[in-house]
Amino acid sequence: MRGGRTWSLRVRLVVSAVSLIAVVGAAIGTVTTLALRSYLVDKVDQQLRISVDMAGPKGPGAGKPGRDALWFVVAPGTPLGAVGIRTEADGTVRGAHLSASGGPGADHRRTLTQAQTDALARVARKAAGAGRPAPADLDLPGLGGYRVLAAPDGSIALGYPLAEVDSTVSTLVAVEVCVTLAGLIAASLAGQAMVGVALRPLRRVAATATRVSELPLHSGEPALHERVPDAEADPRTEVGQVGAALNRMLGHVASALTARQQSEMRVRQFVADASHELRTPLASIRGYAELTRRGREEPGPDTRHALGRIESEATRMTGLVEDLLLLARLDAGRPLSLTDADLAPLVIDAVGDARAAGPGHHWRLDLPDEPAPVRADPARIQQLLVNLLANARTHTPPGTTVTARVSRETAAVSRETSTEAGHPEPVVLLRVEDDGPGIPAELLPRVFERFARGDASRSRTAGSTGLGLAIVAAVVTAHGGRVTVQSRPGRTCFDVVLPLAAEHHPTDPADEAAGAPAAPAPHSQTGHRLTTQR
Repeated sequence: MRGGRTWSLRVRLVVSAVSLIAVVGAAIGTVTTLALRSYLVDKVDQQLRISVDMAGPKGPGAGKPGRDALWFVVAPGTPLGAVGIRTEADGTVRGAHLSASGGPGADHRRTLTQAQTDALARVARKAAGAGRPAPADLDLPGLGGYRVLAAPDGSIALGYPLAEVDSTVSTLVAVEVCVTLAGLIAASLAGQAMVGVALRPLRRVAATATRVSELPLHSGEPALHERVPDAEADPRTEVGQVGAALNRMLGHVASALTARQQSEMRVRQFVADASHELRTPLASIRGYAELTRRGREEPGPDTRHALGRIESEATRMTGLVEDLLLLARLDAGRPLSLTDADLAPLVIDAVGDARAAGPGHHWRLDLPDEPAPVRADPARIQQLLVNLLANARTHTPPGTTVTARVSRETAAVSRETSTEAGHPEPVVLLRVEDDGPGIPAELLPRVFERFARGDASRSRTAGSTGLGLAIVAAVVTAHGGRVTVQSRPGRTCFDVVLPLAAEHHPTDPADEAAGAPAAPAPHSQTGHRLTTQR
């Protein structure tokens, strides 16, 4: 149902089966009720015909002298509540109603009211000259429903009550309703159990697909060993066909992932080998250029310019090679030299170096009162900081304010890095923010990809290899953290989240209440907020 709640397959199957049973039960009950009522009414009609034939002008009791004109109302076998009328030759209509009041031998007849007598007389008049009249339904005022039959000449009319028929039919309907409801309840319970058992293999197939969806297949070594069990992959059943198709798909995906990994390994090995082999020629080029510059003969202006270009491009090429080698090492998963390192001193040093490299920018520091130690490789973290600050310096115009902020987070940020729901882990947040022109929207989704470059909207005062942010992402991933970016004109923010060192996790409140002395803040008593401008 569009816009409403979507029912599960189990509920839909059970509801469909129960609804079908309800429709069939209602149809059977309706047919049974109508058939029973028709049968009972036919029995009443048979009794009426016999009684009318006996009391009619050609019956055995007709014309007997001294006999009561309404004797047929109280004749043996006449049901309680019967009514009858007789029209005399002078047009007088006499009517009687058989009642149970009165003792043995008493007259059980009661005189009909004028309205009741008139209703029966109308039936008798219609029957006169109609050949063989048929019984008809008649509702007598004060008495209820009757089945009435008149003699062919209209001289008499006899009616038997339908109260017993209606009571029998009502009892049958009540029994049918109760039995149907009980059957529907039993069918729904049994249907849920049976459908649950029938769908159990499908749930196992879905569980396999769910486990596959949770595997980190986007990177790293593919380990797609999940398969649907053979019992749920039998092509002779519908669920088995789904399981077999899923297994075939997983096999194709595993083959594609293996081919991708092998291709990536070949590319990485090629990049690593090529980068390693390029280091020596580049060093030779720079050495020969410097040797030529320091030669005995003073080079001319053109030669000096050419030598300068050779040295600058060789230096740039050397940086690119070093970046490629670093990425190759990180991709290969080489172990890091992990230690507990306070992030604040590393940020102070990196900002100081950035200020020296970019004096035209405004550099700001925002550090916490307490230490912010992380379990990390200091050299790699330093490389991360250098790349983030260099990215801000390179792609923003002079006069831009760049802020490096460090803080300890335990709520909103750590909730996403928690391994267990409801138990957030403390983390350290490093934020590098600038008020420059922002990153183009089309570049933002792939800003951490290799060789991703923006356009002229972000001013470039120096060459860029397009590997700086890729190295940042690789270093953060190697440390078990995450990096995100948000950008709009006037504000670009890179957030790096790293796990807090285990030894520095917040202590239990009970331990703090025990009176343990607090360690002094290493930076200042009121927070270290350093602003360095050009």
